[in-house]
Amino acid sequence: MQRLLHLLSRAARLLFWPALIFALVMAVLPKPPQLPGPDLGDKVQHMLAFFTLTALAGIGWPRLPLLRAVLWLSLVGAGIEVVQAIPSLYRDSDWRDWVADTVAIMAALVPVAVFRRMIGRSETD
Repeated sequence: MQRLLHLLSRAARLLFWPALIFALVMAVLPKPPQLPGPDLGDKVQHMLAFFTLTALAGIGWPRLPLLRAVLWLSLVGAGIEVVQAIPSLYRDSDWRDWVADTVAIMAALVPVAVFRRMIGRSETD
C-alpha cells in the first residue's frame, strides 16, 4: 500500500505543473477555446481547475503545510483576476471568480487530508 501511495504522490507532482500551466494559459487567452463537453459556466470551470490544482499539490507534496498551499493557490486565483482586468486581453475580471477558486481550494482539502492520513498510516505500519 505504501508503494502505491508514493506512486500516486509522484504522479500528482508530475501532473501539477502541466495543469497549472494549462489553467494559466486558458485564463489569459483573449478567446480561449471551448472545452469539449457541456458548458458548465465560468464559475464551475474555475472551481474544477482550482480543486484539481489543490488536490495535485496536496497529494504531490504531502509534507507541504496545507495553509501554505491554500494561500499560494488563492493568490494565483487573485492574480489571474488582476491579469484578466487588462483591457487588451478582452477578458472579464470578476472577484466572484476568485471566491469560487478559494471555495474549491478549501473543498479539495478533504480528499487531500484523507490521502495524507492514509500515507501517514502506511509509513507507521
